[in-house]
Amino acid sequence: MGILTQYLKPTVAAALSAIAFLQPSVALSADLDALMLQLRDADPRDAARLADEIQLEWSKSGSATADYLLKRGRDAMERGDTTAALEHLTALVDHAPDFAEGWVTRAGVYFHAGLLGPAVHDLEQALALNPQHFEAIIGLATLFEMIDRPDEAYEAYLQVKAIHPAHPDVTEALQRLAPLVKGQTL
Repeated sequence: MGILTQYLKPTVAAALSAIAFLQPSVALSADLDALMLQLRDADPRDAARLADEIQLEWSKSGSATADYLLKRGRDAMERGDTTAALEHLTALVDHAPDFAEGWVTRAGVYFHAGLLGPAVHDLEQALALNPQHFEAIIGLATLFEMIDRPDEAYEAYLQVKAIHPAHPDVTEALQRLAPLVKGQTL
């Protein structure tokens, strides 16, 4: 666990810096930019629909091979075949290293396999490519909570809140972590 916490510190700085300072247009098309702006102001019902649209767009690589590998990796995950999922998703990130969704999806497999260091690495890669990938940021926040780093988790959830204010998991997480980060009021 000590090695992981040492590894996370530079990752947090890099990821949160990328989120805070990179322009949204770096990694997103004009259509995605418009969807992201709509997401910030949407009510919860519309936000869920917009988030689904955004995630669908993020899943389009522009390469039939990459899309196929992503589908095969996700299918293997659904079957619980971690080995096959990692093989397909590793082939995907090798084939399309600029496709953030490949990194995020492989990070999820690593996370479920208990391989936290590789999961953090993949989330860092994804956020370098797409600093507004709210699911990648939530992944980092979840890892921070697991290793008892509530301040970093809280900060990551705040970053998601700025991007996707109606995300139901984020609101609950901020409420859960607030007493740990800000202290209890008497």
